[in-house]
Amino acid sequence: MLKTSADLLAKQIEYEKRQALASEADRAFELIGRALRVAGYRNIHSKQQRKQKDQFIQVQKKSGYRGSDSLMVQYELSTEVDFDCIGNVLNQERTQHGLARQGFLVDRQAGITKGTKVNGGSLICQSLDRQGRVQNTTLMNGVNVLLIEELVTPEKLSPQKLFKVSLQMTDGALFNIDLERTFSTRNLP
Repeated sequence: MLKTSADLLAKQIEYEKRQALASEADRAFELIGRALRVAGYRNIHSKQQRKQKDQFIQVQKKSGYRGSDSLMVQYELSTEVDFDCIGNVLNQERTQHGLARQGFLVDRQAGITKGTKVNGGSLICQSLDRQGRVQNTTLMNGVNVLLIEELVTPEKLSPQKLFKVSLQMTDGALFNIDLERTFSTRNLP
């Protein structure tokens, strides 16, 4: 009876850890998906001319922790209230050349000394502060790898793009959970 209870408790803890990791990944996917959907947004009242088409989405391959990719999107502010990836209200002060920025990358966990065992890296959100400088904020820990792949669509009639975003979440001991979602842009010119 005691062995069965202990096994049941171990399975319950395992299940809760998996659920917590999946929940964190869902949060990350939601933020990254929102950023991809808003990338390239042009305010109808904007008078700025945009010369470079590829400035709205930039993916850097193998630029982060354990070969993770990084993503940076840019867009104009709407006439409503806009937020960055950590919930800060955006205004013209928090733009560069009229473009707001959101970036995502995985980096080594901050404050951890070398040689210390860690449970993955930290998913970092990049946005602009009130002086237009890039600020990094940790969204979550336990991310082993972030991969971003642009999917080729057979129809080249639409300027919109598809991206497959993959996350490997870890608890640092037992679990490495691979999750992925596909997102489409909505606002590319």
